[in-house]
Amino acid sequence: MAESEAEGEALRAVRRCLEAFPAEARELSFTDSVPYLDSLPSPLEFYREWVCPNKPCIIRNAVNHWPALKKWTLAYLREIMNSKLVSVAVTPNGYADAVYQDWFVMPEERHMPFSAFLDIVEKKVTSPGVFYVQKQCSNLTEEFPELMGDVESDIPWMSEAVGKKPDAVNFWLGESAAVTSLHKDHYENLYCVISGEKHFLLHPPSDRPFIPYELYPSATYHIAENGSFEVVDDKAAEKVPWIPLDPLNPDLERFPEYAQAKPLRCTVKSGEMLYLPSLWFHHVQQSHGCIAVNYWYDMEYDLKYSYYQLLDSLTKAIARKS
Repeated sequence: MAESEAEGEALRAVRRCLEAFPAEARELSFTDSVPYLDSLPSPLEFYREWVCPNKPCIIRNAVNHWPALKKWTLAYLREIMNSKLVSVAVTPNGYADAVYQDWFVMPEERHMPFSAFLDIVEKKVTSPGVFYVQKQCSNLTEEFPELMGDVESDIPWMSEAVGKKPDAVNFWLGESAAVTSLHKDHYENLYCVISGEKHFLLHPPSDRPFIPYELYPSATYHIAENGSFEVVDDKAAEKVPWIPLDPLNPDLERFPEYAQAKPLRCTVKSGEMLYLPSLWFHHVQQSHGCIAVNYWYDMEYDLKYSYYQLLDSLTKAIARKS
């Protein structure tokens, strides 16, 4: 009995530490809003002030020198890309790679003429579902090489700061109903808005004790001949750990710990660049027809990563004991 009581007290002590940790980390390292920089930083300054401490910022006028800022209208994109086949994510509700009815559901990936996709975005035609060009496989260089002359292949000062080139350069364009569910990436992310606005909800990695993960069987949306969507189980795939919580409308009865989290919210506008540090949780919305390009630089798997893995492991262990 004494041993069981000691174990219980130890678990309670760990839980108290995990609950206190996010507030302590926020007080030491983060502000209540995402800071703005009015000019491009030097590589050394950016690495020292933002990458090393794992802090986000928005850089104004970061990409105003890109031809894309003036050229990338929907009419221009239609002229350049025309009927070339591109990958488009199609979902019934706008949520790709998200939890739906106890499944982790990926979008139907449809290869369609870019002009037909733009017809949907511009509401010239209607089609079941929500459409979003969002394939994160360096799709700008792989599927849209015709547009590369209007942007940069990398961000020179970032490449110098971290000593590497980006792993991927991605192109984003879609309907306002397309939403990116809360998740994190193992990348230093430079997210550049060309037109429209992106709305980010952010949590630092230190908020992990308040953010739930569960394992879900993997599935994919498929559209039937009558236009309805069905969820098709991918029986060969392993279960996927994902966040079941919607931070815009959190179910606090099911996930009461999330009430203690304090998200940061920011809007990234045309010409601005968000530095989204590795391991930060983010949920993204957008204005209709928003066009963006982002650069993924692989993170350093250093002590910072090890600290996060420890935090993640302790959070999971406490959850199993609850």
